Parts: sequence; structure tokens; C-alpha cells
Amino acid sequence: MGEFKVHRVRFFDYMPSAIRAMAFNSHTERLALVRADGALEIFNFADHYFQEKVIPGQDGRAVEALCWVGQRLFSAGLNGEITEYDLENLRPRYTVEAYGGPIWTIGSNKQGTLLMVGCEDGTVKMFEILKERIQFQRNLERQKGRIVSLSWHPSGTLIAAGMMDMIRIFNAETGKEMQHDPESREVVVWSVAFLSDYTIISGDSAGKVQIWDGLTGTLVRTHLVTKWDVLCLSVSQDESSLIAGTSEGTVVQFQFISSTVDQQEEEWVRTRTFKNHSHDVRALAHTETAVVSGGMDTQLVVRPLLDKVEKNTQESAMRKIALPHRSLVCCAKKAGLLLFQFPDHLEVWRVGESDGHGEENTHTHTHTHTHTHYAYSALSPCGEWLAYSTVSSVRLYRLQYNNISITKVGCSTLTLLPLFSVSVIVHTALFINTIKCMSELALFFSSSYFQLDKLSIVAIETTVTIYGSVCLQLHCTVPIYSSCPTAIAIHPTTSHLVVVHADQQIFEYSLVQKEYTEWSRKLQKQGLHSLWLERDTPVTHVTFSLKNPAHIILHDMFMFCIIDQSLPLPESKTLLYNQMTLRSLPEQERIRHSHAFKICKNFKHVMCVSLLEDHSLVVVERPLLDMMSQLPAPVRQKKFAT
Repeated sequence: MGEFKVHRVRFFDYMPSAIRAMAFNSHTERLALVRADGALEIFNFADHYFQEKVIPGQDGRAVEALCWVGQRLFSAGLNGEITEYDLENLRPRYTVEAYGGPIWTIGSNKQGTLLMVGCEDGTVKMFEILKERIQFQRNLERQKGRIVSLSWHPSGTLIAAGMMDMIRIFNAETGKEMQHDPESREVVVWSVAFLSDYTIISGDSAGKVQIWDGLTGTLVRTHLVTKWDVLCLSVSQDESSLIAGTSEGTVVQFQFISSTVDQQEEEWVRTRTFKNHSHDVRALAHTETAVVSGGMDTQLVVRPLLDKVEKNTQESAMRKIALPHRSLVCCAKKAGLLLFQFPDHLEVWRVGESDGHGEENTHTHTHTHTHTHYAYSALSPCGEWLAYSTVSSVRLYRLQYNNISITKVGCSTLTLLPLFSVSVIVHTALFINTIKCMSELALFFSSSYFQLDKLSIVAIETTVTIYGSVCLQLHCTVPIYSSCPTAIAIHPTTSHLVVVHADQQIFEYSLVQKEYTEWSRKLQKQGLHSLWLERDTPVTHVTFSLKNPAHIILHDMFMFCIIDQSLPLPESKTLLYNQMTLRSLPEQERIRHSHAFKICKNFKHVMCVSLLEDHSLVVVERPLLDMMSQLPAPVRQKKFAT
């Protein structure tokens, strides 16, 4: 693999926001979640839990609830607005003012024809779901307190509403209140679930999960599960299992089973308690095989139910997704600059020389802020150009880092950019692809040059297409593969496109011959090593060595790997040693384990690995911040203000 001078950069202190709400679409196997900063994320559970789409947040956007209606996604929040999202172009499609003050909850009927929201002013507002928009239909009978939680009965005729101290049941057709189930005083009903047998299950601020008869309004059973709050509930699709999230960080499962061997009658029995979070569990989803949870500690946790999956398999392993499945760091190889993308600002740093004590003399140059959060950003390899996109615009700046200043070149519309000898190709569904600056083509996300032609990459879900960036003519389309690409790059000298997918497969495609390379065919014929395929974090960046064209450098969150195409591929029985371990072995043993995949695992939370022009290696790591140090201790939420 060779020796490298390594710059270890450990001050990119990116901190994800807390998870506020989530919704799972069982038909498409997509999980949508929203964070405290308003960012929306879509995970494809059918494709190795890959985070396939992100819509950036915006200052002042406080989303409290999400709801799928077919393949359409809606949100509502404390700004009093309902938003539908354009999941193709990754932006809000439109917003509708509900005129009821802050919105605390949102839901739809099973038929997918009506949407309802619970408001601060005590109204449940109903909207008709049309083909292109939603349209206000009517208010249900107004209540004295805010509507905190809602659940529609599967028949579509009744609605349960959780409030302060009580649960109301409404006739969905007339809008009239039918009955109310009184809770104890000073209790907030944070979540309700209305089952097909007319059972209502509630979770409240007294730490109780309560079972109600929805027809008579009588309390059937009370389960005290925590000293604090039960903040959310989720029911399995067959209504045989229920999970409850608490402000202690626990998730409690209930199952509708016989409580004893001799008893034939079934009831809701507490069966399991999971402790995967340190603070409030604000959102839950109950899939067919797993419990999905998220909250204040920012992590998305997927915990398989061992009675639903085969034990001791990859499917049975718990996953904690803490960081984005995309690169937030860009390296300008020629200039030795690093671009750090935070949600609301960018930072440009210069890689310095070591002072002899293991620290880099690295200096910040500039940063820029925006009220609309960043979608993607990039530096040109020469370090003179900086580009970024939001949901509504693309901006281009000339960077003069010796004077620590930036000059705005482009405006908010693409049509103005060619006036400055700049052509931009953007597809907001996945990447900002290329920027051609003063006859110099910079492939931003691959951070490399492509000498064969002025080409650019567009990746839309599982399709990768190559266009000429000057004439915008289609060059070729890479054969479709079933898994989403997670990292793409073009080799600067061989003109080969390297694509890594969510299932960890690697393909190399010749853009000259318009076919897979011989090395790629050999790799697919032999198959990747099982230990490589069992990794549960996606590769987020690919780059190359200008000094050695046979080297492909890629990384995920916990390791980086140099693939030496001149060496044989590892056999199935070969061990994928960490390079530090391999160096400690006797020489003959090292030779026996010599193969193409050189893996280094001596890092945590790797955000970027790149080779500079002087052949030194830059490794950007997110510092091991204590996420909990920035969070308050769990506080019981009895009464709350807007």
C-alpha cells in the first residue's frame, strides 16, 4: 500500500439535530424522519437502510409530525402550516395555513382521502386530499384545550383525540363529539392509537400506557411503564404488537397474547423493554420485523425483533445510524483546502504542517451563512471556486484564500451563471455534479479531473447517467443496478467511473468503451469478500491516487480502504486484516495475506479521506463529542408552552 504522510483533522464538530417525528410507509418500505432543525430524511429499508434522500431544514421551521398518504408525504408544525413535499426534486411542494395556531399532530384515514391536524386552538381540522393539493373541508367540534394527539379508526368513521386530562372521540362524518374518556388531572395524553376492534391505547405524561374500550369509554387496563412521560406509541400493521417510547430513553413493547399458558383469552401484556437511547424517545415506527426509534440523542436505532428474524444473521443485528450517508467534507487537492458543510454555514480550512506534537497548524479562511440550510457544497480542486446549493438556488463564489475573502460570482438562477464562463449541471435528487471554471473542469463530488472529455454525472436513485457538460448531450447510461449508488467518482487518468452501492457492491465502468472494465467483471465473477459485504455503513466517498493509477481510495464511517487493482482479489477464506494488525505479523504471513483490499480501521467517524497533490493523505474525523453533554436531563413534561 505504501507509506503516507497523514494529516488527521479532528475539529469538524458536526452535530446532528434531535429527531422529532417519523413515519413508516409499509408499501414502499421508506421511513421518513424530521429533525429539530426542520431537515427531512428518507431511508430505504429495502436497500440496507440507506439514507437515499435529504431535504435541508430552514430557520424557523419546527415540524412536529409526519404522515404518509400513499407515496405522498405531509408534515405539520408549530408554525401552523401543513407542508407537502416534492420527493423527486427534494423540496417543499407547497404549504397550507391551517389557521388554528401551532399544529401538534397530523394523520390521515386509511382510505387516503382525508387529512386531519390537531391545533393549539382546540380544533381538529379536516382537509380533502386532491390530486395536486389539499383543500380545507371542515372543523370538528371545538374543544377548550389544545389537541396533542390524533388517531383515525381504520373504518374511517371515528377519530380519537388526546388532550390535557382526557381523550375525545369524534364522529368523522358529522364532526360531533360522541364521548370522552377522562384521564386523571394534570395529565397530557401525548399519543393515542385507535385499533380496529375499537380499543383505544393512550400514552401520557404520568408514565402510563392505558387500554380503553372505545365504544363504552371505560378504562380496561393501566400499565405504569416509567416515572416520567410516555411520549409516543406505534402499533404493528396486524395490531398484535405495540411499542411505547419514554422520556427515560426506553422503548417498551406490549403484545396481544394470553398472559398465562392456561388462559385462552388474549390481552395486552408487557413483554420487552429496550434501552437504546439516553434521553427522550420522541418518535417510533413499528415495522414488520423491527422497532425503529429516535429522539433527543439524534440516533436512529433499528432494533430487529428476534422472534421475527433469523437469529445470528446480518438481518438480526441492531443498527444505530448517527451521521448522514453522504459526504459533508470536500477536499481541494491542489490547494490543500477543506470545505466543511454544516446545516446553516460553510467553513473553509487550509491543511497546514505538523508542529511536531501531533497537531496541525490549520487555519480557517472564511465561512458563509444562510437562513435556508445547505443541500450540497463543493470546492474545485484548484481551490479557487466554491459552490453550494439550497432547495431553491445554486450559488458560485470565487475564493481568494490568501486574502481570506470570497467574491460572489453567480446569482440564484442557473441562467446567469454562463455569463461568467461557468456551466453548471445540477440534479437536486442526489448531487451537484460539475462546475466548469475558466476552461477547467472540476468534478466536485469526485474531486478529480476527467481528461477524456467534459463530462458530468447525474445519479437519480438507481440510475447513473453521463452527459457532456458543454453540449449537454447524453454520453452513456451505466447499466441499471438494483441498489442505490452511495459514492461515485471518475478516475483522472483511466477515464473509468467507479460506483459503490448501498449493498457494498463495487463497479468500474469504462466511459471510453462504454462497458464494465475487465477488473470489474473479474470482481463480480469472483464476488466480494463476505466480511466486506457484511459492513452496515455505506461508502460515502471515492477518490484516486494520481501517483499510482491502480489505487482506488474509499471510506465509510469506520474505516478507509485502498484497493490496489494490481494485486489479486481476496479469496473467501482470506482474512481482511486491519493494516496495523497485518504489520505485526511475520513476513511470510503478511505475504500470504497480501491482496487488493488494504483496510485501515484506526479511525472513528471518518468524514473524508483524500490524497493531496503532494501525495499526503488527509483524514477528516468527527471528534467523539459527547452528544449528551449538550442535552438537558430528562424533565417530566406536565404542562408545556408553545
